[in-house]
Amino acid sequence: MDVQQETGVGSEELEVWIDQDLCTGDGICAQYAPEVFELDIDGLAYVKSGDDELLQAKGATAPVPLPLLTDVVDSARECPGDCIHVRRVSDSVEVYGPDAE
Repeated sequence: MDVQQETGVGSEELEVWIDQDLCTGDGICAQYAPEVFELDIDGLAYVKSGDDELLQAKGATAPVPLPLLTDVVDSARECPGDCIHVRRVSDSVEVYGPDAE
């Protein structure tokens, strides 16, 4: 079963955000999806906008490009800090991450 079937998201728009209070700075997310995640000089991971800008505001979200969905979900699964949240844009329901139903 692929990630789209597993999460039931189909082609819905998704966004991702990182809770920096829980981030351990391991950089696993940036290894899986460097187009979406980046470690900053403070040693914590942040999401990046579609034009590669680091988004440092608390709770900042970035779109999850469909071709990178598996990499983003794998990042959330492997994150030792359980700080990566993937949610549907339409209703803000978390589909993968520590608060997913």
